[in-house]
Amino acid sequence: MPKIRFAPEGWLFIIPVIILTAAALLLTWWTAAIVFGMLAAFLFNFFRDPHRIGSERHVDILSPADGTVVQIKDVTDGEVWPGLTRQVSIFMSVFDVHVNRAPITGRIVHYKYNPGKKIAAFAEKSSTENEQNLVVIEDGNGGCIAFKQIAGLLARRIVFDKKEGDAVVRGERVGMIKFGSRVDIFFQPTAKINIKMREKVKVGLTIIGEIEERG
Repeated sequence: MPKIRFAPEGWLFIIPVIILTAAALLLTWWTAAIVFGMLAAFLFNFFRDPHRIGSERHVDILSPADGTVVQIKDVTDGEVWPGLTRQVSIFMSVFDVHVNRAPITGRIVHYKYNPGKKIAAFAEKSSTENEQNLVVIEDGNGGCIAFKQIAGLLARRIVFDKKEGDAVVRGERVGMIKFGSRVDIFFQPTAKINIKMREKVKVGLTIIGEIEERG
């Protein structure tokens, strides 16, 4: 049976709640113990980081987030790269895994952080106005994928463990978003999208698309 892993960012929240639960039990404050115990269970569930092994095909694009597909559209605003871009948005509820993973193997060629606002993550304008990280990865064969980590109304902090110039491997942990959030993925116009609206996807496991085969 695989060992259950938790995101290291979670212990700052989990340990104090465990201490409060233990103290309430020692003092026989049963109601408080139940409340703190339920909160601890929620935090353990939220910060879980399950081991997942996805496809190793070089053209496959793995989902960078758990959640539900809430938007699929074409955009031409040039924010990510010039010309047509295909965008898929994944809403992450507080019950989804919030660890983010690299969708392809390659190198981070662009990284930009925007402190932004705190709008509900399911709202379309959160994609442009909320606190967010934009990350662009090139695979070395002409393929490129970008994604945004977007904080939601309750999110406190976006975590990104990499920097511009770093190499990443498909499915590798690159960060997380705390307490409700959204991830937008941007495809080149020649890429194939394999998912549909309202579909549930799993980070590092679901194949959400394919990069155009080159060479």
